[in-house]
Amino acid sequence: MLSGRNRITTVVVALVLALPCLAHAAGALEDANAKARQFIRETMSQQRIPGLQVAVIRNDRVVLSENLGFANVENRVPVTGKTLFPINSATKSFTGVAVMQLVEAGRMDLDAPISRYLDDVPAAWRGIRIRQLLGHTSGLPDIVDPHGLIGGGTEREAWKAVRERPLEAPAGERFAYNQTNYGLLAQVIATLTKKPYEQFLADRQFAVAGMPATTFGDSYDLVPNAATIYSYSPRGTTAKDDSDRLSHWVYDIPYGLWAGGGIQTTAEELSRWIIALSNGRLIDASQVRRMWTPEKLNSGADGDWAAGWPVLQATPPRQVAGIGGARAAFVVYPDEGLTVIVLTNLAGANPQRFIPKVAAFYRSLPDASSY
Repeated sequence: MLSGRNRITTVVVALVLALPCLAHAAGALEDANAKARQFIRETMSQQRIPGLQVAVIRNDRVVLSENLGFANVENRVPVTGKTLFPINSATKSFTGVAVMQLVEAGRMDLDAPISRYLDDVPAAWRGIRIRQLLGHTSGLPDIVDPHGLIGGGTEREAWKAVRERPLEAPAGERFAYNQTNYGLLAQVIATLTKKPYEQFLADRQFAVAGMPATTFGDSYDLVPNAATIYSYSPRGTTAKDDSDRLSHWVYDIPYGLWAGGGIQTTAEELSRWIIALSNGRLIDASQVRRMWTPEKLNSGADGDWAAGWPVLQATPPRQVAGIGGARAAFVVYPDEGLTVIVLTNLAGANPQRFIPKVAAFYRSLPDASSY
């Protein structure tokens, strides 16, 4: 057994030997951050993105967090760490976690038909399974079309209209993204938990991860610190600069469809959520693996989605994502302990397309535990 003096000497020697490795790792991270900052600024300039938040997580540690540009252009309001951005369809990832929490608690079965949890569904819908709603393989008609809610009236009228439409495909036959799936999942969650969907998420995810500012809403809701959303898309006017003028982008997420697109949050709070998911504070590791496994079609082929998450790459190194509104995205590289989050206020920015370039700066870094 080593004496006290010898133990101290051994520790000191180990630290001295580790110093070059620590310095190398820290230098590599600084270089990656510098390259990422430069790339993000160049991308903002090229795409004329008014405002943006970016965060990079490595091994449960935020290694980069930046707030750039304007949350509101006309009033010159800068983006800060407290600026809320809508993540739209990336909300579906939170709904996936909510479902897996209920599965983990033994209160929901992914293979169960929706009729086990919802009594009043059309006969043709009764055999559709929970997992098929999550993976967009249900074959259900969509409650929205390019003009908004179907039926030309209220949300209640849209639900009546969609229930009267025939299935578009047999359940499990094909992948077809639609909002009806997640509207129904919200109803199932509310039925099982005896509380509104948004309250269940606030209690079981936002509060656990440390997301006090995260909320729900759309362009019509009065949300403090919310970024104004913009677009360069033409409005169809006779103005000569119509096709190249920054304009407000109005988006509508009805209350009953919040489970598919209603969250407004920050990159900082999203980072806390990703870390909480990674370290087992939301669901355990086995449920995370199930959640990120692509939903199988009847043919045995993989669908494009898992349980609430688009699957960008199913084989190692895996890539899963949350993508919403053509302006917000986060991509998780679970086998590499890496996540990149980019939230913008420009419809058409499509950050999921340039996130891989940000990730590339970090994917070859030394183990983050060494710096």
